[in-house]
Amino acid sequence: MAKNSRIIDVKCPGCKNKIFKYKKIGKGNLLRCWKDKILKDNSVREDNKVKCTCGKTIGIDKGKYIKMKRIKEIK
Repeated sequence: MAKNSRIIDVKCPGCKNKIFKYKKIGKGNLLRCWKDKILKDNSVREDNKVKCTCGKTIGIDKGKYIKMKRIKEIK
């Protein structure tokens, strides 16, 4: 793994279900999830919206990445 990288679980702020298992590099908030760094994907796609199985929108698909709404990292 690259320096300062770690594997995190991204969870829904509403129901706490796991949405992604993601390889995070660097410090700071998760603003974009690059698709090639998503290790496990439990999300639901509806047009360009990325949603949790509970129906809450967590991000917008922008092609190579998903622009995330404000979600805290949960290990």
